[in-house]
Amino acid sequence: MKPAGIALTISLLLPFSAIRAQFADSLEVRIGTRATIATRDYQPFWLTANKFGTISDRKSDVSTYIRATNAHTFGRAGDWRLQYGVSLYNNNHFRRNFFEEAYVKFAFRKLELRAGRYEEIIGDVDPDLSSGSLGVSGNSLPIPKVSIGLKEYADVPFTNGWLQVKGQFSHGWMGRNQFIPYAFLHEKNFYLRIGKKKLRVYGGIQHYAVWGGNRKDLPKIKNSFKDYLDVVLVKEADDGTVISDEIRPNRPGDHRGVLEGGLEWENENVAFRAYRQTPFETGQNVDFRNTDALMGISFRDKREGAVLLKATLELINTKKMNDWHPRQVRESYYNNGVYLTGWEYENHIIGTPLFVNRSRGQYYFDDTQPFDYSERWNVIRNKGWNIVNNRVSGVHLGALYRIGSTLEGKTMLTYTKNFGTYDPGPIDGPLSQWYAMQQVRYNAPVPGLTLTGAVGLDGGDMSKTAGFMLGVEWLFRPARR
Repeated sequence: MKPAGIALTISLLLPFSAIRAQFADSLEVRIGTRATIATRDYQPFWLTANKFGTISDRKSDVSTYIRATNAHTFGRAGDWRLQYGVSLYNNNHFRRNFFEEAYVKFAFRKLELRAGRYEEIIGDVDPDLSSGSLGVSGNSLPIPKVSIGLKEYADVPFTNGWLQVKGQFSHGWMGRNQFIPYAFLHEKNFYLRIGKKKLRVYGGIQHYAVWGGNRKDLPKIKNSFKDYLDVVLVKEADDGTVISDEIRPNRPGDHRGVLEGGLEWENENVAFRAYRQTPFETGQNVDFRNTDALMGISFRDKREGAVLLKATLELINTKKMNDWHPRQVRESYYNNGVYLTGWEYENHIIGTPLFVNRSRGQYYFDDTQPFDYSERWNVIRNKGWNIVNNRVSGVHLGALYRIGSTLEGKTMLTYTKNFGTYDPGPIDGPLSQWYAMQQVRYNAPVPGLTLTGAVGLDGGDMSKTAGFMLGVEWLFRPARR
């Protein structure tokens, strides 16, 4: 869709302001654009990372969007809720058009059924300041899926509020831009929390599996309902890719997950959270010897007029990579020997963006290029992993704060040491790298109008670049009756 097409879309959505108030319960329309420019052929890390895949990694570009959302409540107590939304983007020098979101959500109290493409971060990290959850970080375009679950903690009956649970069960579609096209996504997570006053302790598990799909140069991959149950139950089974009777079947599909735990403390003024995420690819990593983790502590000031709104400190270390096993049988985070794309969707890593895939690595390393999925399986596999850097240690700081009555600042600062993978690749030894961003948001005196400016700086052994982003957004809410 060319700019004229976007203008037509905007003109079609704006008449919603005339809809009666009982329909436009919470209608919001956001129209905006973000211009980016950098000193190299790609953008600084924090100007593109964790943006749901909406900023193209080019030297200069303009990303224009229109977002419309609405919600309705039903029933005497407002127990029933219907939400829906759509966001249309245009970027890549006006050549790419895509729906970043297009969803419907229907909820009864805290139980919610969701369908479509919608923004989601899975893991109890700060959505604004974290370096990125090891499960789903918000770095890639949302994956289309159908999901049912409790997105917020709900009290367990007969526990007097001392025990709460949340979780979800989802089925998604990975699309054609994968080594094995049209594969499915199975996703589930479950969390348990104890406490109902100031101090609460929680723990949970996330499980993801990419399965099914097919390509001509591989044996036919099974995708029956029985095969789906094998994936859900993480059973050992042959999904069609076991080509020798001497090879013991593994679990069908590409499995991974996150073990998470932490504690929360809050009063009427402030809130603290400490958390730890431990990644695993198979049962190999579910072991007390696995010390790989993302650990963090976050702070939030709830008082009106606070200057420091939120702050986050995180430490990450994924160097161990189940090294107590022989190298030939180890699992590599976010990689897989059959589903060679790994934990990636539309060229963006789904989990922590601190790992490096080939799409980003082509700018860092001369001998790295994205896979050409039209090549044969054995040709691609012999080129190495798609995630070329998943052994990382580092520290990350993030802060969100007010500057006077009309400005809001955001600072992100990250230092990492990068060790590549345990197999030969573009990184032979530890490479140090800095990523920094300073952002300022201005609430203009014109109702609904905001201006945003950001500077990103990368420095170190992998990348040296600087960039600037300037954005403008107008929020329109029709008058309520």
